[in-house]
Amino acid sequence: MSETVTTAAGQVGAIGPGRLVLVVGPSGAGKDTLLRLAQAACAGDHDIVFPRRVVTRASSADEDNIALSPDEFARARDHGDFAVHWDAHGHSYALPLEINDDIRAGRAVVANVSRTVIAALRQNYANVVVVAITAPPDVLAQRLAARARNTDGNIADRLTRNVDDASANADVTILNAGSAEYHSRHLLRVIRNECWRE
Repeated sequence: MSETVTTAAGQVGAIGPGRLVLVVGPSGAGKDTLLRLAQAACAGDHDIVFPRRVVTRASSADEDNIALSPDEFARARDHGDFAVHWDAHGHSYALPLEINDDIRAGRAVVANVSRTVIAALRQNYANVVVVAITAPPDVLAQRLAARARNTDGNIADRLTRNVDDASANADVTILNAGSAEYHSRHLLRVIRNECWRE
């Protein structure tokens, strides 16, 4: 499996002063569930932004992505519409360029991204916080089997996927094996830049 990442060209210096909160973790860890709960808790807070990812597959009940065909995605990428884009699991993903304006305005931008893009984003943004969400392997397998999304590929392959976790260098790790509400409150403290370091 190949994963590639590209960030917007022509950036001068690290973008700030706002925060880029990157949520990463294996398939089935519950990232979208925790993000959805955190986003609901932040409703009305204009200093926290949850951008919709652009993806070359249809959204599911647990995600609110902007779905584009591969050709539409390529045109948008070539037009410079993305702050960052990457390929994984046979699909293309991106964050819209508008997140740069939010970060320059001092807002916190919260996004679910591939672990492979973290190093590039740490270089391009002044204030990056990485939150790794994970779960035990048996829980991951149960969740992947339950969602049964055909476009996700082989479940066994996804569970054994070898990504250099050291490259993620997470600032916070959430073991999402219990109450989603409880774990979303932990994520919310990180997003709000409250006391979260242990």
